Amino acid sequence: MCSIIAYLGLSPAAPIIVKGLKRMEYRGYDSVGVATFSNNQILVRKGVGKVLEVNKIAKLDELSGTVGIGHTRWATHGGVTETNAHPHPSSAGEIAIVHNGIIQNHEELKKELQQKGYMFKSQTDSEVISNLLQYHYDKVKEIKKAVLATVSELKGDYAFAAVFEDGTLAAARLHEPLIIGIGKDGYFISSDVLGFVEHTDEVIYLDNKEFVIINNSGIKVFDFDAKPVQHKITKVSKEFADAYKGDYAHFTLKEISEQPATIPNASNSTRLELDLATDFVKHAKTLYITGSGTSYNAALIAKFLFSKYAKIKIEPIISSEVQFSPNMFEQQSILIALSQSGESADVLEAVKIAKDAGAKIISIVNMMTSSLVHLSSISIGLNCGPEIGVAATKSFTSQLTVLYKIVDKICGNCIGLDLNKVSESITKILSDHSGIQEIARKLKDISDIYVLGRGIHYPIASEASLKLKELTYIHAEGLPGGELKHGPLALMDSNTYVIMINPNDSTYSDTLTSAQEIKARGAKIIGISDKPSDVYDYWVEIPQVDESVYPIIEIVPVQLLAYYAALEKDTDPDYPRNLAKSVTVK
Repeated sequence: MCSIIAYLGLSPAAPIIVKGLKRMEYRGYDSVGVATFSNNQILVRKGVGKVLEVNKIAKLDELSGTVGIGHTRWATHGGVTETNAHPHPSSAGEIAIVHNGIIQNHEELKKELQQKGYMFKSQTDSEVISNLLQYHYDKVKEIKKAVLATVSELKGDYAFAAVFEDGTLAAARLHEPLIIGIGKDGYFISSDVLGFVEHTDEVIYLDNKEFVIINNSGIKVFDFDAKPVQHKITKVSKEFADAYKGDYAHFTLKEISEQPATIPNASNSTRLELDLATDFVKHAKTLYITGSGTSYNAALIAKFLFSKYAKIKIEPIISSEVQFSPNMFEQQSILIALSQSGESADVLEAVKIAKDAGAKIISIVNMMTSSLVHLSSISIGLNCGPEIGVAATKSFTSQLTVLYKIVDKICGNCIGLDLNKVSESITKILSDHSGIQEIARKLKDISDIYVLGRGIHYPIASEASLKLKELTYIHAEGLPGGELKHGPLALMDSNTYVIMINPNDSTYSDTLTSAQEIKARGAKIIGISDKPSDVYDYWVEIPQVDESVYPIIEIVPVQLLAYYAALEKDTDPDYPRNLAKSVTVK
């Protein structure tokens, strides 16, 4: 969730760091800060709020020095305050750190350090790292040994970067991402390539249980056993070249609009990857699929696809729930893991549990350099480019496309997926936003929205409600159409809007009957369908397509509706409050 950025080079560090933090805002945060090394001292400025807001008040980018660290924090331990914001200097002020993740034994370490005379100012778990580093550095006066001693005592998942009293940078990772950028005029450390991609396209991806020391003499990487590690430099410019809004007002609208192109791209994984995935699935003793949030809704779609077309049973499970059913996996089990970032803590934990039980992992992921890819037996890329908006849009339809491709391959092209026609249908939906914008204006003062779908359309109803919640902060709930009379009908009245996912397929008549029952209670009906009906107060037309692929196209108008309703409610569609793109802590 949080973002780390560090720089050592020939240019002023603070402006580079502030700009890097701004580029990583999509990850979610509530406070921001920068520390630089200048004139033999560490300078720290920080505050609560967005990067530009805090920078305007605290002048973060005016800090002097060519070495520095920066951070945007999403609160876990301790409230949203300036004191709890990162960076955290040690009590002696000779070291400052920024940290992502959670230190599980911070209370124990804090007590020990306090007994040794080290002072704490914040309520965070992070501050223990700076004082622990200081403690070990005070004893040995060698940065490498201080880092090794520190990581040997820390328990939990973390990535941290530290600046020392002599201007040296050090950073370490354990189950949290950390990337090194190699520039012509300096070095970068970041939790996200976007933090420095405008300065260099050459990177080193630190592996788990590795740390790096950077100073004017260069860069050295070691593992947690103190052994030197050699890494190949990876080029990333093509992967991140389109991480800009261009002429769009928001990344979210840009990414919704890119789907006619990203859906065909999702099928461009190598034939070998798809062949291997198909073979794995065919020979699986038990088959599971997991994800969180939007990815879990894609997993629910997979259940219908595998069952109907491939005649294979697959069990979807929310990633965060896997730890409570650890014995489900066995030798010859296959777990398909869905993730945009490949860094979501819940998904990674589910994968580790499955691997420990002997299962093989197929990951479907957008970031092919992520932790999830390293844990997987096979990884299939979404190829949809960087998704900056916190609410998943193009990554969702790309996930669906890959799942369709796998099922179609297993069943011998029984779906007959024509991605060009799917793209043409979505282009048609995107060609005119005016009707959806008008409906969005009606939702401005609404407190409750329900989304109904039957069969394979119920997961789309769940995804639609998630988009509305994320972007508009309106209470939205996805409902199976057949469950209406088992409770939800009591909620229907004249103050309620109900979205019906109702294409003209085998679910159409039953869903239309539900719409009539809801309309009789005074609620307003928004119909998303290729067929008009008098029961709809508002009709959002979608093109008629093969029954099998409706889920890929019918979510697009709701993505637009959520976006425009967010604008009507004056919320930021790219960065919803309290949410983050990559949920790297549990």
